[in-house]
Amino acid sequence: MMTFEIGEKVVYPNQGIGTIENISTRSFGTQFERFYLLRLMYHSITVTVPFSNVSNIGLRKITRQNEAGRVLTYLAAPGLPDTRADWKSRFKENTDKMQSGSLLQVAEVMKGLLMLQREKVLSFREKKMLDRARHMLVTELSIVRRIDESEARTLLQKSLAKTGLTLPSEL
Repeated sequence: MMTFEIGEKVVYPNQGIGTIENISTRSFGTQFERFYLLRLMYHSITVTVPFSNVSNIGLRKITRQNEAGRVLTYLAAPGLPDTRADWKSRFKENTDKMQSGSLLQVAEVMKGLLMLQREKVLSFREKKMLDRARHMLVTELSIVRRIDESEARTLLQKSLAKTGLTLPSEL
């Protein structure tokens, strides 16, 4: 089981980066459960995560440098998304990738939606997912590389530009 310390930054899949603010124990009858109190950066909300649910949720440590490099390389590589699937199937597949917690899968979602956007208008839900993927990549990359978010956006844009794509702005 993965454990975290107070003050540590972690990734909450599909929600983004958060900081462990507290570790507490609560009793439920005769049972005791330990919890992480996590403050999410994106919405500045707090979430309580039971220790027993950490792996189910996919809570994880920040990505390492080499994985961040793989993400940038992936974004710069040519490739086409599978646009044959209807939007419901595509949305389900992308939702699963976003919830996986993998930064590379978040990059796959963003790149696929950016490429799809060239061909047709994205649905409202896909636009929101694209914005969330962009935000998650920017924030985690800025933490991993120890740079500010504008520099992280520039790194992502340089990688995407190699395939003719543009990093979306915030909604």
